[in-house]
Amino acid sequence: MYAYTLKRLIQGVITVWFIATATFVAMHSVPGDPLLNERGVNAEIRRNLEERYGFDRPIFDQYLIYMTNMARGDFGISFTQQNRSVNDIIREHFPVSAALGVLAIVFAGLGGVLWGALTALYRNRLPDVIVMFLVILGISVPSFVIAALSQLALVGLNDLVGFSVLPVAGWGSILHMLIPSLVLGLGTMAFLTRLMRSSMLEIINADFIRTAYSKGLPPTRVFIKHQLRNAILPVITVLGPAIAAITTGGFVVELVFAIPGLGRFFVQAVQQLDYTVIMGTTVFYGAFLVFMVIAVDLIYGLVDPRVRLE
Repeated sequence: MYAYTLKRLIQGVITVWFIATATFVAMHSVPGDPLLNERGVNAEIRRNLEERYGFDRPIFDQYLIYMTNMARGDFGISFTQQNRSVNDIIREHFPVSAALGVLAIVFAGLGGVLWGALTALYRNRLPDVIVMFLVILGISVPSFVIAALSQLALVGLNDLVGFSVLPVAGWGSILHMLIPSLVLGLGTMAFLTRLMRSSMLEIINADFIRTAYSKGLPPTRVFIKHQLRNAILPVITVLGPAIAAITTGGFVVELVFAIPGLGRFFVQAVQQLDYTVIMGTTVFYGAFLVFMVIAVDLIYGLVDPRVRLE
């Protein structure tokens, strides 16, 4: 287990290095000067920034400076936001995105397991048909469309009852989080529902399930201990990529609902060509997602006693 953990950590470090290198190459392939903004108008400020980040040096020297700063955890200073470092932006706004993402994962995970098990138990009957129709909609419709429609529905609901049942946008309380997190996790919930349904249908007809019934075990115990526990393993496997999908989708949802998360600043940085914010947030998100995938791999070995990670 320790050898496997060390191996996965080394692979994770290599992956983060590749992400950082690819981000560096991509940013230097974009046409334009990142210092052509209000921060770079002053000639002295421009010289200081060029010296700090090596913009006046060969590309390989810039890469070494970039990787050295990254290894120290220094993502630099924003070119467009006055007196704000990228580290401060991440420290202040990532907790907002993390809270939204965690709640979205909870909605997606619980909903996916619940609806997937329900559709398997009622296969080819009305509950299965209704849920699978909604699943197809959840997978097909983009999150920004669902976000806009949910805002319109909230506005109509608030006008109908004469007071604000749920906030339409903004941030500050658990009520502000409910609809955005549900919208953010809806696509992942639909995907997990299909996966859980397929897994449950395979488990229901397995030999050990028939053996459990023949031993006289009650249906509730067979469902919880044998069917649900074994069917949920593929869902745990895809939680890492699911977290990645939810984190990426959060960029658009945060913009639509005016949530001050890190994704909103990333989109603004791309629009303004804020060199350091783009590179810093990309590497930070990449490292975070690699860590989550490794954690899911290790948890999988603990959940399934048949798996021995050696």
